[in-house]
Amino acid sequence: MKYIIQFEDKEKEALMGGKARAIAQLQSAGFLIPNGFVVSAAAFEDSVNTQQKFDETSLQQYKAIQTGLVTVKPREAVQLELLEALAELCPNGELLAVRSSASDEDGMQHSFAGQFDSFLHVKPADVVDKIAAVWRSGFNIRVLNYRQELGLSPIPHPPAVLIQRMVNAEVSGVAFAADPVTGRRSIAVVSAVTGLASSLVSGESDADTYRVAREGSIIERQIIGEKPILKDNQILAVAELARQVSKYFQVPQDIEWAIESGQLYLLQSRPITALAQMPDPDGIFSLWDNSNIAESYSGVTTPLTFSFARRAYEEVYRQFCYFMGVPTDRINQHNDTFSRMIGLIQGRVYYNLLSWYRVLALLPGFKVNRRFMEQMLGLKESLPESIVSDLHAATWQNRLQDSWRLLMTVVGLIKNYFLLPLRRQKFYQRLAKALPPQFNIEALRTDELAAYYRHVERQLITRWDAPLINDFFAMIFYGVLRRMTEQWCKDKSLTLQNDLIGGEGGIISTEPAQRMLEMAGLISENLLFVKLLMDESLEVILSAMERVPQFKLQYREYLEKFGDRCLEELKLESPTLHDDPLPLLRAVGQLAQVQTTEKQNTLPKIENPLRKAAELKARRGLRSNPIRKLLFNWVLKNTRHRVRDRENLRFERTRVFGRARRVFVELGKRFYAMNLLEDSRDIFYLEVEEILGYIEGTATCTDLKGLVGVRKAEFAKYREMPAPCDRFETRGIVYQGLQLKNNLSPSPITDSYLQGIGCSPGLVKGCVRVISDPKQVIGEDKGEPLKPGTILVAERTDPGWILLFPAAAGLLVERGSLLSHAAIVARELGIPAIVSIPGVTQWLKDGDWVELDGSTGRVCKINVIANC
Repeated sequence: MKYIIQFEDKEKEALMGGKARAIAQLQSAGFLIPNGFVVSAAAFEDSVNTQQKFDETSLQQYKAIQTGLVTVKPREAVQLELLEALAELCPNGELLAVRSSASDEDGMQHSFAGQFDSFLHVKPADVVDKIAAVWRSGFNIRVLNYRQELGLSPIPHPPAVLIQRMVNAEVSGVAFAADPVTGRRSIAVVSAVTGLASSLVSGESDADTYRVAREGSIIERQIIGEKPILKDNQILAVAELARQVSKYFQVPQDIEWAIESGQLYLLQSRPITALAQMPDPDGIFSLWDNSNIAESYSGVTTPLTFSFARRAYEEVYRQFCYFMGVPTDRINQHNDTFSRMIGLIQGRVYYNLLSWYRVLALLPGFKVNRRFMEQMLGLKESLPESIVSDLHAATWQNRLQDSWRLLMTVVGLIKNYFLLPLRRQKFYQRLAKALPPQFNIEALRTDELAAYYRHVERQLITRWDAPLINDFFAMIFYGVLRRMTEQWCKDKSLTLQNDLIGGEGGIISTEPAQRMLEMAGLISENLLFVKLLMDESLEVILSAMERVPQFKLQYREYLEKFGDRCLEELKLESPTLHDDPLPLLRAVGQLAQVQTTEKQNTLPKIENPLRKAAELKARRGLRSNPIRKLLFNWVLKNTRHRVRDRENLRFERTRVFGRARRVFVELGKRFYAMNLLEDSRDIFYLEVEEILGYIEGTATCTDLKGLVGVRKAEFAKYREMPAPCDRFETRGIVYQGLQLKNNLSPSPITDSYLQGIGCSPGLVKGCVRVISDPKQVIGEDKGEPLKPGTILVAERTDPGWILLFPAAAGLLVERGSLLSHAAIVARELGIPAIVSIPGVTQWLKDGDWVELDGSTGRVCKINVIANC
């Protein structure tokens, strides 16, 4: 037959339309389906074209059918085939169901539910008229509106028509293999009414609703009448039918069903279209937070950087547990935890907080260490106690084991404390061996570059013992010192510990600022050269530098030591000062311009009197207890040394990342030369193992251009999107149905002041400059320099911001912690500073005047200072 398609006709399934095609497939798979056949869309096309000719793709025909200008009725040839098929299907005049089956109906993306007309209890003699009515419904105004809302083509395709024997249902309804409201995949939802389900589908009638768990228990019943419509065995049978159909299609299904004479029939099946973008609330809970990591990885981060960082975090914290005495078998049991310390969400790096807490739960003294870790990470809020209690069980066996492990860890801590100087010495030896200063990367073959990277990884990235142990002791000693100052020295403001550890000296991160001031002092009288630094291109400046040899020498020495320091220096894609030294030269020029009037070429030493006053206050608080004084001084000494070494070892991290960057930049050039990439910097859109795997023969995809193309398009979208919130949660599949709602409690903001964490003491008044990117001041284009006395305001900072610090009178940072880079460097440079000030970049604007107190952490607007 030309126009009639039987369910078993596999070759014509594509012509059946979405609804009928699914029914035909299910019948062939053994599901009980009412018998029937399909009138193809070709019947419509031939019928309409014989009566009046129209361009099938034009809106003219669409409107003509919609308004009734074109008569729609099956032509004679169609009717002859139809009579033959009906005689076979209902020889005794059985009633029929006549329904639409459009090509895009009941699909994965769109259901078109209720958009077309359907007819039940149709006599065979009325089928022709009902077919015509179904065809016309395919062109009604609601279909047009529906298509427009979904962004589909405005030209509808004529629907095929599904004709089946009518089921005389005692009970019928719909069922979902997953809960379409909550998204729970483990729950099937069954709705039932007496008689036909058409009133339920149309919304005219209420129904009994049952929820069935995947193990077969009925967990919820909503009964509208005096007694349930379905028996328990019928509920379970319908739920199982929905799940079996879903298993067949491999997608959770929404089915219509009916029971006639005790027999369960499947009437229709389609995907639950909204489910794909819904997270499963029963899925594994994850909590994501970027409180402190945004200092290292702000904004969109490339695949190469993330893959490099994820590997580093995994190995470093695995080593951490090993050094803390956690048994190897327990460490191995948590391989998944270590591999998920950080995640990449819409191109941005986040802490996976539950992984951090799980690692901490491996250690004894969870409750105490937890507070220190939260302080170190700069978290604005802790985990809910209900989640924390699940992470760290508190049975007597756990407590007993914890006590024993605590004893072993104390022994390990004492051992690591005394071994730390030796570990640091050996770390620096490995560093010198892996990162020789005179090393010609360009001279290595491509396979040698890969081998060299593996060597650096073995020697340093997976053996990060000294920095790791030092960081842990810095965290512990700083936390203990804070408690001592609060309890023993009666420091109610909680600022004494910051005053005590500032001005220690020997912190390498302050050296760039001092060198910049020295370079500025060299040229402050050379007004012409200062103007060149402020205004001209790099080529012009470098040429003129030949006539200022002493400056040139100091400039080269700076680049040799600090050339890897740059904005966002831990992101491998970030250009360093080696790549673009212009920000350094601009910053020096601006400092020289200021020094011309200020006559100052050394850093201010604000911290010494504050430190001496803090030491005097501590001595007074401890003078009556010599044992406490002795212990306090030991903790203070260790806190100062560990914080100093923490910052110095961070600089070595910069060097390691800088060397890795140079390796991958060179590999990008090689891959470009081999026509593997469209651009050498496309290397940053590949992951570490994809790059090395291509060289070593372990790659699973060698179409590097194709991989890069897909990722560049995706990451370009991320850059256009607003930044996700600071903290959010996910369930199950992390990237499914992301709803990035901020889970942090709103911070109170007043008109007069904001409260942050004071991290560098000092009281200063000044005009603020809100800077989102230091390139606004020291970029390629001439920027407005920081005027003397300006208070710098930023959302976050990283080591690259050091170029601005010498010119700043004060520092206000929205993110950060007491042990962040900005806090440590500000203390050493004597710049009053406050970190972790929620909303400060929105609260202040350029030109506002404020007073900040780096001890108390309060910043006030000058015009309302009386209310502070």
